[in-house]
Amino acid sequence: MFFVDVIELEGLGNRSYMAGGESAAVAVDPPRDIDQVLAAAAWRGVRISHVVETHIHNDYVTGGLELARITGAVYLVPSGAHVSFARTPVADGDEVDIDPGAGLSLTAVATPGHTPHHTAYVLREAGRPVAAFTGGSLLIGTVGRPDLVEPRLTERLARAQHSSAHRLADTLPDDTQVLPTHGFGSFCSSAQADGESTTIGKEKAANTALTVEVETFVADLLAGLEDVPAYYAHMGPANAAGPGPVDMTPPSVADPDEIAARLAAGEWVVDLRSRIAFAEGHVAGSFNFEADGKLATYLAWMIPWGKPVTLLAETAGQLAAAQRELVRVGIDRPAAAATGGPARWLREGESPASFPRATFADLADQDRDGIVVLDVRRDSERAEGWIAGSVHIPIHQVHQRLGEVPDGTVWVHCAGGMRAGIAASLLDAAGRHVVAVDDGFDAAADAGLDVVTG
Repeated sequence: MFFVDVIELEGLGNRSYMAGGESAAVAVDPPRDIDQVLAAAAWRGVRISHVVETHIHNDYVTGGLELARITGAVYLVPSGAHVSFARTPVADGDEVDIDPGAGLSLTAVATPGHTPHHTAYVLREAGRPVAAFTGGSLLIGTVGRPDLVEPRLTERLARAQHSSAHRLADTLPDDTQVLPTHGFGSFCSSAQADGESTTIGKEKAANTALTVEVETFVADLLAGLEDVPAYYAHMGPANAAGPGPVDMTPPSVADPDEIAARLAAGEWVVDLRSRIAFAEGHVAGSFNFEADGKLATYLAWMIPWGKPVTLLAETAGQLAAAQRELVRVGIDRPAAAATGGPARWLREGESPASFPRATFADLADQDRDGIVVLDVRRDSERAEGWIAGSVHIPIHQVHQRLGEVPDGTVWVHCAGGMRAGIAASLLDAAGRHVVAVDDGFDAAADAGLDVVTG
C-alpha cells in the first residue's frame, strides 16, 4: 500500500509531496526548509531514498540538494536542466524503484512547457499508474505559465504545455491522481486552481489545455499572462547553482535606537502585525506586510534585492514563521528583529504613527474633492470593474511609482484589504495622508460608488 503526503506551502501557494510505501519514500519538489520533510519521513518511519525535481524552480529556492545530502538519497534532476552540482540526470522514460517491497516505482515523463526541461513523474504500484507529480505542467484546471524562462521561448513553450497536457491525459488512466506543485496561489500558475484535488479524468473534462484546440489555447494563455514577480529572476540561478543549508536561528535583537538607525540608513523595517494593529500605531517609516498574508511573495517582489530587512513581530513565534517563509525565497537572514509592539520599538519621547481605516460606504459618503482613490489590484482584477476616476497602480509597483500618485488624501483599496494595507504603509512612510479601505471590492457598488465595468 502506498501513501502520498502533501506538504503545503501556503504563503507561496505551492505544494511539495512525499510518497512511498512501508520502508522508503521519494520527496518531490521539496521546499528550502527541509525539516518538515524529514519530520514527515520520521513520522511515517520511512527512509527518503530519492529526491526529485520536476524543473528548476523560478518561484522559490529548493531544498532538494540539501535534503539529498543529509539523507543520502539519489537526487534526480531533469537532464536538460543546466546545473552546477552533482546529481543524477533523468530523461524521458527513465524508471527508478522507490520501494521495491511495496512494488512502487517512478517513471519520468518529459512534459516541456513550464520550462523546456520540465519532467513529470508517474508513481506506479505494481506497474499500475496511481499518481502523477506534474509540477508546473498539468495543474488543477489550468497549466503553469510558459513565460518565466526567456521571452522568445514563450509561445513555443505555451504550445508545448498543450502537447504535454495531452500526453499525460492520453497515456494515464482517468483515475490517476494529478499532484501539481503550483496553482494554489503561486504566480507560477497561469490561473489559480479550481479545487484542492483532481484526477486525469476530471482534467479531461475541465482543463482548457485538454478541452480547447491548440491555437485558441495558446492565444488565451498568452493574453492572460500578468507581471512576473521581480524576485523570480533570482530563484532560477540560485537553484541551478545549488542552494546551501539555511540558518533558522533568531536574528539579533534590535533596540529602538537600532531600529531608528536602520530606517535612517534607508533599510526596510517590516512590521508583521495585522493591518488593523499597524494602522492603529506603528513606527513611522516602517512598512506593513502581514505575517498572515502572502508575506514571502509580496515582500520579495517589492524589496530591492539584497537590501537589509529588519522584522518587527508581535511574538517570537510570528517572527520564526516569517523567517521560515522568507528563506524559501532566498531572503536568508533578517538584519535584525524585535518583538512586542510600538511601545518597545520607539525611542523615549517618540509617538507611534497611525492612519485611519475605512469601508467603501465611508468613501461613498465623502466629498471627493481633494481625495485620490488608488486601486492597487492586478490588471486582470481592474479589467473586471473599477471605481470611476480612480488611479490604478498595481501593488508591486507602488513603491517605485509613489511620485505618480496625485496630491490629496489617498484612499487606497484592493480586493479585500491586505494589499491596501501594504500600499497604505508605503504611502504613510512617504509622508502622504492616507486612508486604508479595508473592505471587499464587491461592496463598492453596493455602497453607491460609480463602478465602471468593461
